[in-house]
Amino acid sequence: MPEKLFSEQIIEFYQWLATADIKTPAGVDLLNPYAGLHAQTVSRIVGLFFEKYYRDQEERTMIIGINPGRFGAGNTGIMFTDTIRLNQDCRIEFQEFRSHELSSEFVYRVINAYGGPQPFYRKFYITAVSPLGFVKNLNGRKTNLNYYDSPEILNSVLPFIENAMLKQMQFRINRQKCICLGIGKNFEYLTKLNSHLKLFEKVIPVDHPRFIMQYRRKKLDEYVKKYLDILNEQ
Repeated sequence: MPEKLFSEQIIEFYQWLATADIKTPAGVDLLNPYAGLHAQTVSRIVGLFFEKYYRDQEERTMIIGINPGRFGAGNTGIMFTDTIRLNQDCRIEFQEFRSHELSSEFVYRVINAYGGPQPFYRKFYITAVSPLGFVKNLNGRKTNLNYYDSPEILNSVLPFIENAMLKQMQFRINRQKCICLGIGKNFEYLTKLNSHLKLFEKVIPVDHPRFIMQYRRKKLDEYVKKYLDILNEQ
């Protein structure tokens, strides 16, 4: 039987995410766009995106974030890609709703500096330690959470995180290295996960896009160059 295309493997993985049954702690809700209010729309967009950029059997280096937020992958289903970037950069028409994520804005600065979505996605696959997100209600308003924000969240999602990572390692993934988005807790946890599961020879940390956009905006060009230097390392 011929080896599956990268796009086929990813879409099957995302279909598996749609069925994920994770019992989160009290007051914490799972953010799962593949099974949420816009699941049908998300499924269509995910199919279009991965068929456009991953319809091959090329090996890719994994870029690993924290977990989806409400305005990026928690909305569109595609990591670090909001609806603005889908329309403007990926040329995938999306009119059902509108979202803007700061992290997505920075990531696509890097992608365009690299040469655009086509050459970038031919070499890299973006995911997250937890490919599903978490939110809590705070004064009647939903707020993003990270998987490491409390021991209760981490303990509840740990089996899912390990299972999801092992499933993705069955893709054609570069095992020599991965790039970790975040130099703090995400890097700390991913390093432990890597040591436990023996995923990569090396985990390379970079400052998280959200941190850059919030606290280092005046140095965007410097950070884009730092990212490019790491992406271009052989």
